[in-house]
Amino acid sequence: MSSNSHKLNKDLKVSEFKEYYFLKEELKEFCREEGLKISGSKSQLEERIIYYLDTRKSLDDSKSIKNHANKTNLNKATDSEEITLDSILGENFKCGEDKREFFEKEIGKGFKFKVKFQKWLKVNPDKTYRDAINAYYELQNSKEKTKIDKQFQYNQYIRDFFKDNDDKTLKDAIKCWNYKKSLKGHNKYEKSDLDILN
Repeated sequence: MSSNSHKLNKDLKVSEFKEYYFLKEELKEFCREEGLKISGSKSQLEERIIYYLDTRKSLDDSKSIKNHANKTNLNKATDSEEITLDSILGENFKCGEDKREFFEKEIGKGFKFKVKFQKWLKVNPDKTYRDAINAYYELQNSKEKTKIDKQFQYNQYIRDFFKDNDDKTLKDAIKCWNYKKSLKGHNKYEKSDLDILN
């Protein structure tokens, strides 16, 4: 458990909430206690909690009403019809089993929904599955390192730690990370974090 778990309560100010690092499990536990939805990514949970701390209302109530009203026929069609190379990806693309099967059939058993490809699918709702397959191969051949999203701060920290300290162990890196996340402010690796190892 994070040493910040006791700090997460409904009286917390939004500005304070943003200054600390909380584990996904802690965010889910808070949502459970306050009657909020516990599904979704870590960043969705954070967004939900920020809205709740600010308004004392559930973000999902207002969103679900809007989302329901905004659903297009195109999305319904792509959700229910058989997928072909010329099918449109549609808004709010979800990496379901039907999509995995389609891509495996077209690309091969080695297919995986990697982060870069998932992002591409979400930001290109007007493209076809044929375009998606072409993009998949381009992304596979790209040498560029994947940017790690905010909710994966631990991964970024560990990557940066070893870039600077290839003589240290994972145990050292985790010790520094646990120290860092207990502090106010950012959770980016700094050379001074090594002081905790002395």
